[in-house]
Amino acid sequence: MKASPMNAPVEFDYEAALAACARGDQRALRNIYDREGARLLGVALRIVRRRQVAEDVLHDAFLAIWTRARSFDPQRGAARGWIYSVVRHQALDVARGSGREVQADEEALDVLDAAADHSLADAFERRQDLGRLHDCLVGLDAAKRDSILYAYVDGCSHAEIAARMQSPLGTIKAWIKRGLSALKECMG
Repeated sequence: MKASPMNAPVEFDYEAALAACARGDQRALRNIYDREGARLLGVALRIVRRRQVAEDVLHDAFLAIWTRARSFDPQRGAARGWIYSVVRHQALDVARGSGREVQADEEALDVLDAAADHSLADAFERRQDLGRLHDCLVGLDAAKRDSILYAYVDGCSHAEIAARMQSPLGTIKAWIKRGLSALKECMG
């Protein structure tokens, strides 16, 4: 973060950076990469599990950000969340293509993408939402909660979750589906 003359932090304007990318400003893409590259690599790495593959995902995702920047619509969500969703979807596509079983609930991904927006203006609301999410997760039974966390935080496939939890694959899928439904209702 840069500081203004009075030492007040100046927030990075993701929306303006995407608009600049849409106009062909390569520095804007570089600024996004400098600001978020390490965290975005972490997102990709949690899903694809191999650093070289995650780096390739990040490269391809930044190409997609560059070429699709003009498709960003601020009415549909935050610019930073949009950037994270491009990386997440790229990683999921690669994971699906490699034979890993990754079946993502698109609504749940959208909720997680929205949680990726970290602007100062929304900090209080985000903290409230995260508190609500925590409370809703605590309200789930352990099997559903653990299944969801393995899938969406650790990026595990259903088969990997089944192995970790020593439960049948169908049961894992049902737990995730029912758990996400309960979370959606609780957060609603």
